[in-house]
Amino acid sequence: MKTIKLIVVLIVLTLFNACRKSTNLQQVEFLIGKWKMENKESYESWEKKEDKYSGQSYKFKNGEKVISENIELKIVENQIIYTPTVFDQNNGKGIPFKLNSSDQDLFSFENLEHDFPKKIQYRILSDDELYVSVLGENDKGFSFKLIRQVD
Repeated sequence: MKTIKLIVVLIVLTLFNACRKSTNLQQVEFLIGKWKMENKESYESWEKKEDKYSGQSYKFKNGEKVISENIELKIVENQIIYTPTVFDQNNGKGIPFKLNSSDQDLFSFENLEHDFPKKIQYRILSDDELYVSVLGENDKGFSFKLIRQVD
């Protein structure tokens, strides 16, 4: 009898693990490409590199690309981690934000221990438009629209 119970428990655990939603970067694949901030000459671009996505925020000054931020999206301990590195902040170190919640069109990366921002959210408006919110305490901050660029 104990053997049968053990077998049933093992089968249930195996089925549970098989049915669990696996974490993968395909959830955020919509970011891949070049995006321009609406009404500004600021850009964000993303590309897939092996097991992670790499992004940059930049502007053009006197015809030269000036990068203000590098961003990395990768899986760490079965969680998607968004790590921006702003060169003149946090001693040049990246700050990790966990993908805390996502639905079909809203992805919220959060680090409630960080001073600002505490949340970085991407909302898919369409295949070619994103709405980005950078939020601090009490969800106060700023937002902007990104428009996909076609080369």
